[in-house]
Amino acid sequence: MTNVTEDEVRSQVRDYLAKNWDPNRSLVEWRGMLAESGWGMPHWPKEWLGRGLPLGMTAIVDEEFNKFGAVGAAKMGIRVLAAATILEHGTDLQKEKYLKGIMTGEETWCQLFSEPGSGSDLAGAATRADFKDGKWIINGQKVWTTSAHHAHYGLLLARTDWDAVKHKGLSYFILDMHQPGVQVHQLKQMNGHASFNQVFMTDAVIEANMQVGELGEGWKVATTTLMNERRGADSARRYESGTDRPERIYEEEREEIATVMAPYTWYPQRTGRVDLLIDQAKAMGVWNDPDIRQEIAKTLTIAKSAEWTARRARAASQAGKPQGPEGSIGKLAASIVARSANLTHTKIAGPNAMLTGEEDGAGGVVAEILVSTPAISIAGGTDEIQRNIISERILKMPKENRTDTDRPFRDVPRNQVG
Repeated sequence: MTNVTEDEVRSQVRDYLAKNWDPNRSLVEWRGMLAESGWGMPHWPKEWLGRGLPLGMTAIVDEEFNKFGAVGAAKMGIRVLAAATILEHGTDLQKEKYLKGIMTGEETWCQLFSEPGSGSDLAGAATRADFKDGKWIINGQKVWTTSAHHAHYGLLLARTDWDAVKHKGLSYFILDMHQPGVQVHQLKQMNGHASFNQVFMTDAVIEANMQVGELGEGWKVATTTLMNERRGADSARRYESGTDRPERIYEEEREEIATVMAPYTWYPQRTGRVDLLIDQAKAMGVWNDPDIRQEIAKTLTIAKSAEWTARRARAASQAGKPQGPEGSIGKLAASIVARSANLTHTKIAGPNAMLTGEEDGAGGVVAEILVSTPAISIAGGTDEIQRNIISERILKMPKENRTDTDRPFRDVPRNQVG
């Protein structure tokens, strides 16, 4: 199937949809059919619910689905990262157990990486995984976990060897979130939203066969998850809305989108809302101010450069090239755009930038931008981490001196939380 032409793919998709598409089916039933046919995730391997097509062909398949008005597989949220990680590192048992539920959208996922004591130093994770009586017993705390409050499963990074150096003592697991040993508490943000959670694990249990990858290779597996996350965190992030058509499948899709996208309603603001700059300048009566116009021009130029950086990353992905540092470049570029837009919005609005709600004729959107943009320089790896990756992997610069990578993790000084 990998040698199939674009025209052949289009013809096959049209034929399948003409015979099977029915908007009055349930969403889960239809996606189950897509899983069995391979058209839900056509770039996945044939043996795992795909058709083995090159990644670049997925855009062709999506075009044909859109022409029919047909709904595709579930592709929003952390489940996409879970699928990519399980496909690359998971066992056959794990693929059999989880991939279909990811594709149909029946099961939701969260990412249990960050901890309050280590911040963006992911390799400093101190959540314990102890092997007892044939099972892994988990104790620890995770934070900044999107969608944990309604997730079925979590992608967990935990420490299994305290005598190994920090990067080598980690292992990767799939955690059942619906068990007595897991407690989830939502966090209130200063922008008024509650998109993140802290997760407490007290003697939570993971079966031995839910370890992903080899013991002690959690860092390697987590890198796959993170590189997929960073590729999706560029300036071209899309916000799904669905369609207003009345048939059953569309109604169910709208409900799914509302649930999955609820934590992300403020994400346009964290990117800086470059699209609002000109309108805001006109509304505030400063459009003809040469200094303001200069700042807007500079921000729009940076944004366009970031957009092209993101396009190069997507082109590499669609060409089937392995994950590389372009994800870090796109992530850093998006952060630079957000900071530039933040400053420009402030110059345009002046003191009004801090007005919220009914005090502001624009509904306080600028104030929300100001308190939201710092998030993009932290989430998915801080700007400093992205710069380190770029300097080491692209510029071939020497690594910075570290004092915590050549000693057992139990001897590494750590922040204490509690």
